[in-house]
Amino acid sequence: MPVAEISTVISDFGGVLTTPLVQSFMAFQDQTGIRPETLGRAIQAATESNGDNPLFEMERGEITEVAFLELLTDHLEPLLGHRPEMHRFREIYFEALEPNPPMIDLMRELKESGYRMAMLTNNVREWEPLWRSMLPVDEIFETVVDSGFVGCRKPESRIYELTLEQIGEPAAACLFVDDVLVNCEGAREAGLHAVHFQHNEQAIAKIRGLLG
Repeated sequence: MPVAEISTVISDFGGVLTTPLVQSFMAFQDQTGIRPETLGRAIQAATESNGDNPLFEMERGEITEVAFLELLTDHLEPLLGHRPEMHRFREIYFEALEPNPPMIDLMRELKESGYRMAMLTNNVREWEPLWRSMLPVDEIFETVVDSGFVGCRKPESRIYELTLEQIGEPAAACLFVDDVLVNCEGAREAGLHAVHFQHNEQAIAKIRGLLG
């Protein structure tokens, strides 16, 4: 059923307004031979020795991209038996990422229909020029909350509170769209409506249904 009070749509960036992020990690495997599972094991080892996940720290802007890649390299070396070259991680990641036109068109349509539009992304501070150049961000979204600049990340409760503060709307008036289920659950806990993006047809139908 439509939810009458929704006035604002908040969208994730990667995996919703772009092609799936897994494609970027598969491209990294193709070019370096490092499997996503091996990256995951290295990040887990770094988390255990560091006390926090270094990817999360980078997304909060607590460590630089250079520091993250150095830490990742340190923990990949014993898994691979050699020290890998990671300096092109960013380039490979974004070369494999493409805009998702159906969702971008939907966001533009919603803005033209009078909905307030915001973006909430877990991202990396140094990557901002790259991801912003992919989409008409400022044309569609009046508010952009980037984890790399605000010191918190989804699904931490603070980032939803901060987003609502910047928008100036109550949680019940907001519909959040994300491809990561735990992020949607965090949004619901904060009082927002949420759609878990799985593919275009499913998500677009669900969004249109909630907005009536």
